[in-house]
Amino acid sequence: MPTPVGNLEDMSFRAVSVLKGSDLILAEDTRTSSVLLKHYDIHAPMLSHHKFNEHQTVGKIKESILAGKNVALISDAGTPGISDPGFLLVRTCAAEGIEVQTLPGATACIPALVSSGLPCDRFCFEGFLPQKKGRSTALEALKDEQRTMIFYESPYRLIKTLEQFAEVFGSDRRCSVAREISKLHEQHVRGSISEVLDHFRKVEPKGEIVIIVAGVPQPAKSEHKNKYKEEGKDGRERQKTKTD
Repeated sequence: MPTPVGNLEDMSFRAVSVLKGSDLILAEDTRTSSVLLKHYDIHAPMLSHHKFNEHQTVGKIKESILAGKNVALISDAGTPGISDPGFLLVRTCAAEGIEVQTLPGATACIPALVSSGLPCDRFCFEGFLPQKKGRSTALEALKDEQRTMIFYESPYRLIKTLEQFAEVFGSDRRCSVAREISKLHEQHVRGSISEVLDHFRKVEPKGEIVIIVAGVPQPAKSEHKNKYKEEGKDGRERQKTKTD
């Protein structure tokens, strides 16, 4: 179930209703989620469910659901399973034939993409790149990607990541860095990778970061040749007739 990525008013009426009717709420961080639940007067019990314990807890959670309990899964912000815990539990439920309902709602990647000014008809979501092992390989694999690319990044690694993007994609590639989506200090910095990099070298990046990078520019489509025309001996085109 999605939760607001910043502004508490982004919570849907349905999400509040489902949480109030839940027997158990699985939360990535119960301290963070308690602020949200208190705001909406939700008193269902919570249980920690995060990447460090999900393998140990998924079995007991499955049994609770099979026993008839209504269980809701939320993350600190956004939609569970999208760079957050959730996949393992959903896969387990699907394998057991347990009904899974996913509510539509907040996520940081789509507002960042739409606000970037870059093509959003076709895109790929890459989330967080590997921090060390496999990072260079992952970037090289995206070097010729034609779709707009979406990345999540920590503000502490943003400059290093943009430097790597400039090296792999080229410093002139268009990009947009969105930070603090839906919050009071939401900001979008657009330009070439080198221009955006220069900005954040001067202004310390803060908050949650989404990077949008344009795909490889496509060559303009050549004009289709008229099949009813052919070149004459003098190099000029003449119209074909049905008797040609």
